[in-house]
Amino acid sequence: MKSQTLLAVIFIAFALVSCTENDPNPVLTIEGGQIQGVETEVEGIVAYKGVPFAAPPVGELRWREPQPVVPWEGVKIADTYGDAASQTTWDPESFYGREWQASGTAPFTEDCLYLNIWTPAAGQVDKKLPVAMWIHGGGYREGFAYEPEMDGGVDYASRGVILVQVTYRLGVLGFLSHPRLSEESANGVSGNYGVMDQAAALKWIHDNIEQFGGDPNNIMIFGQSAGGGSVQTLLASPKSKNYVAKAISMSAGGLGAGRRPALPFDTVQNNNKKMLDYFDITTLEEMRFLSFDSLTALVNKYGAETGKRTFFSPVVDNYFLNGSFSEMAQANKIPDIPYMFGFTANDMNDMTKAVADFCLLREEQSDKPAYAYLFSRQLPGDESGAFHSSDLWYVFHSFEHSWRPFTTGDEALGLHMVDCWTNFAKYGDPNGKDGGEWTPYTKETPEFMVFDANETDDISAMTDSPEFLGGGFPR
Repeated sequence: MKSQTLLAVIFIAFALVSCTENDPNPVLTIEGGQIQGVETEVEGIVAYKGVPFAAPPVGELRWREPQPVVPWEGVKIADTYGDAASQTTWDPESFYGREWQASGTAPFTEDCLYLNIWTPAAGQVDKKLPVAMWIHGGGYREGFAYEPEMDGGVDYASRGVILVQVTYRLGVLGFLSHPRLSEESANGVSGNYGVMDQAAALKWIHDNIEQFGGDPNNIMIFGQSAGGGSVQTLLASPKSKNYVAKAISMSAGGLGAGRRPALPFDTVQNNNKKMLDYFDITTLEEMRFLSFDSLTALVNKYGAETGKRTFFSPVVDNYFLNGSFSEMAQANKIPDIPYMFGFTANDMNDMTKAVADFCLLREEQSDKPAYAYLFSRQLPGDESGAFHSSDLWYVFHSFEHSWRPFTTGDEALGLHMVDCWTNFAKYGDPNGKDGGEWTPYTKETPEFMVFDANETDDISAMTDSPEFLGGGFPR
């Protein structure tokens, strides 16, 4: 009788394991409780939308470090994106408003600490797939993780890479440094909340991604513009750098000033105090009483009346950040991992030297590769060229969300770039596991990979012309 009971228990256990393996969308247990995703148009790929990675930073948690997830009861069905961070919405008639067509696609609130996951291996804890954590741009003041041009989760997951998109606090709510806030903080500093959100998301991924089939020790972080600057901040921070296995920084410079470099903490918090003092706002109660719109209006009014512009971005506070990315890189205090840095041909500024200098520094410090690229595709439809952020449709293969008359060459280029980005996540080599023509940028081979396309699918992946060998590039 006992042997029959034992056999029954073994059979039931085997059946449960088999069901889990055969179910592409099992219930998972993560920080906070149980969760289930939604199946996508591609068989076997499951999406998890609006997964909380921290407590809502509202009320007394406004302008505080991200706190642990609030537990929930039952099974959360992750079928809806979380709110985007409070921000001033795009003017639909502005350049980027027309390009992104994102107006009205997301609610903007302070309850914004959510991430989205696409995986082909939900519940397969032994799968150990590489993970790519995406950080959106927007000048640290706007944008969100699931803008239409970043709709590439299925493309990444179909290539065996788990894509995780992260939303974080922005603007005055994400980066306000102020003496009053520093006084109430256990660490004696304030600001950097937005990048601390990113670091909290990175740690959450490390601690939970096995449930989604991911490898916690193989996380690539990548981002563009302010997202690329955020990547650099996470690489420089002692709170986050040890969780990163590979990194891609897009349109955020390299060695040197970069895009919106980290500023001195004391200078920033004193300037912010002067700004709020100008309106007789001197207590934390008064500061937290004001809505995001009211705070933003005051910032704008202060600039208009005094001529002093207020910036909100990372600061060197000697807690989350001990120095700028360039300083930490030069001191060899960033992770010893593969890197990929690049920009677009008509970007905000010429980043050739900054990217090249970073790659050459890494060659001196490490035997890990550092790759450089230039996205030079002159986009079809008008004369805007390869403008800042134009590479996003290609990196995420999201052409259906654009008005532009993309060609078959654009389609091929987009698929090629997704291959490069996912290969880098897998192997630390954009060519793939067997290598290829894209070589690291070194003194011996000072070459940028050049991404371009034409009508005949002839992707100009590289050029031997002298202007692309360590120097500038044609405008």
